[in-house]
Amino acid sequence: MSQLTPTEAWKILQEGNDRFVAGESQHPKQGIEDRERLTSGQHPHVVLFGCSDSRLSAEIIFDQGLGDMFVVRTAGQVLDSAVIGSLEFAAAVLDVPLIAVLGHDSCGAVKATLNALDNLEIPGGYIRDVVEKVSPSILAGRSEGLTRVDEFEARHVLETGQQLMERSRIIADRVEDGRLAIIGLTYELGEGRAQVRGVLGQLDGVETVDVAHG
Repeated sequence: MSQLTPTEAWKILQEGNDRFVAGESQHPKQGIEDRERLTSGQHPHVVLFGCSDSRLSAEIIFDQGLGDMFVVRTAGQVLDSAVIGSLEFAAAVLDVPLIAVLGHDSCGAVKATLNALDNLEIPGGYIRDVVEKVSPSILAGRSEGLTRVDEFEARHVLETGQQLMERSRIIADRVEDGRLAIIGLTYELGEGRAQVRGVLGQLDGVETVDVAHG
């Protein structure tokens, strides 16, 4: 496959989600020949960095097949060095043109962070680390007047994309020269729709849903 632009990669993802929402998924590239073809290498057209929630099965909700998506997931889609390294590998080595940051409604990590900030109920173990990494998004949202959980979920997606730009020179350089774009999405569990919340880089014809009006 020839190299896709960020806009072309997003169109593929968007069309797949439209099929999923309509109940018309094609379940592409899942056959024996597809498996055999991929033994020679991978050429995904999108990186999906999303929450680990079991209801966010990336290839299903975007109706993609084997080899289409490079998927990295953590609770609350929080960044650490291993995650950033994985995303840099996809961008710099695999030359993927689009990173999609995917959050969702009813996010346990966001709710746990709100509970920790409001009620001082700090979770134990490494769950605390997740809460600490989500906290800046919540605090930023509150400084902007956000109050609803869904607003904070969307705000966290935007903050994650911005942090990725600030922490990774490899990714930021590719976004700045047009080879890569980052799109922030929130997924509605009931409807199955992925809504665009923000874009970093050049994506043509993309309409976003405002964080405070989601």
